[in-house]
Amino acid sequence: MIRKLKIAGALLCSILFMTKGLHAQESLVPDINYQFLEKLIATAKKNYPEVKLRQSQVNIAKSAVSQASMSWLDAFTASYIYSPKSSLNLIQPTIFNGYQLSISINLGQYLTKPFAVRSAKESVKVAQYQQQEYNLSIESTVKKLYYQYLAAQAELRLRSGAIIDGETAVKQLKYAFQKGEATFQVYNEALTSLYQQGGFKVQAELATLTAKTNLEEVLGVKLEEVK
Repeated sequence: MIRKLKIAGALLCSILFMTKGLHAQESLVPDINYQFLEKLIATAKKNYPEVKLRQSQVNIAKSAVSQASMSWLDAFTASYIYSPKSSLNLIQPTIFNGYQLSISINLGQYLTKPFAVRSAKESVKVAQYQQQEYNLSIESTVKKLYYQYLAAQAELRLRSGAIIDGETAVKQLKYAFQKGEATFQVYNEALTSLYQQGGFKVQAELATLTAKTNLEEVLGVKLEEVK
């Protein structure tokens, strides 16, 4: 009788151990593929709309510099006067005949041009700093989501393995119960533990799908498409 109780107790303890001690059985570190992670980051920078927006802002700022540099000519105004040789103007007599070219300069506008160019160049720097800041942010986001996905996968593997082990233990307890070597209470507790593991597996599957979806949202493509 004592031997029977030891067998049943050992089987039940193994099931309870699988239920409570899963997190100590696996590490995420071996699952991390840093080369693949760099590809994920590059893909996110290529496809994510906010990244494209930051690059467009840099391009606009650079265009403003070119525009400000070319606007130096706006301070100058050119005009011409045509005086025919055959005409005689008694009111405003002129010495020169034919075409006369004159150039005027708006001094205030001319003096403000260096400041406008300098301001445009500073705007480029601001846009570039904002782009660099967001690149760091997107890198951090991709890493976090990738690690969350790996953690969800590891949890799912553990839960799947626990169910396989639990099913084996339940079959052994069922056989022991039928032979009278285990009580119904012990057998029922094993079944309950197995059902709980089934619920944990469903939760782990949901967490894996959610983590994958969150990562793909940042990547802009399916995870399977990243080579």
